[in-house]
Amino acid sequence: MNEELKVTKIRNGTVIDHIRAGMAPMVLRILGVERGFPEVVVMAMNVRSQKIGFKDVVKLENQFIPDELVKKIAIVAPQATVDTIKDFKVAQKRAVELPSELFDIVRCPNRNCITNSAERVPSHFTVERRESVCLRCHYCEGLVEGESVENLL
Repeated sequence: MNEELKVTKIRNGTVIDHIRAGMAPMVLRILGVERGFPEVVVMAMNVRSQKIGFKDVVKLENQFIPDELVKKIAIVAPQATVDTIKDFKVAQKRAVELPSELFDIVRCPNRNCITNSAERVPSHFTVERRESVCLRCHYCEGLVEGESVENLL
């Protein structure tokens, strides 16, 4: 028996594919998608994938994702791809890429870090590990990894 997932195509917008299973709600949060969002949003979770076992997929009609948000998505879904759709066809396909340094994208969890003081100091993290993301704060040198990384967004 041949089973397949049937999800309506979008005319124009963005498809975020190969999201780690269970992380689609976090991706939607990063994108600011919440109740009252004005466009069509399709979210598929725990879809079988030959590449990563199980995955999530997010489709956003008439929405195009800026690079700064793609960097945030890379933190929680380092194997994801972002496809730009125009007239029902993939116009651009790009793999998310976690840069070696993150400037003012995530906040440091250390309350004593200079980035959390009254003066405005942008956060600066170095990526120590990409696969299961691990970040080091440039200022206080604190490490953040695992599920704690998701709380920084």
